[in-house]
Amino acid sequence: MSIDIKPHAYDPATQPELFDGVLARRVVAFVIDFIIVAVPVVLAAMFIFAFGIVTLGLGFALYWLLPSATVIWALVYFGATLGGPNSATLGMRVVDLEMRTWYGAPAYFVLGAVHAIAFWFTVSFFTPFVLLVAFFNDRRRLLHDILLGTVIINNAARASALRPSMQAVRAG
Repeated sequence: MSIDIKPHAYDPATQPELFDGVLARRVVAFVIDFIIVAVPVVLAAMFIFAFGIVTLGLGFALYWLLPSATVIWALVYFGATLGGPNSATLGMRVVDLEMRTWYGAPAYFVLGAVHAIAFWFTVSFFTPFVLLVAFFNDRRRLLHDILLGTVIINNAARASALRPSMQAVRAG
């Protein structure tokens, strides 16, 4: 029985253009994704409120469904977008990021959903200080990235645009 151990696909020493500015753009992507997840939830809450008024209070009972629906919506959003052909959420696409496995494969639905769950759990249990992990590793991976074997990198278009400037810095 042999075990196939794959090497890391992305090396920050030889491919710095893949990791340049990723952390700052990841914050922007998070804000965009938060808004995308929150807007339908707020609209649903407003609908339930109006429905509760129209039904003389009976519709307010639907509020007990809102937390579960929010979690399901978020998991579907992250699973579908990270597991899609771009391996990136809409926020990540805006800032030219994508998620890959440590050995270079694109993300898939379950990995995207579990990535969101791992983020929520690590930030909930270890406070936001868990995000400091990114400053202590070369690939700028967060704790949930390390646990799941993923890496967030610049997409091919951004990396190719950065490559000439990175080569000039190394040469000079």
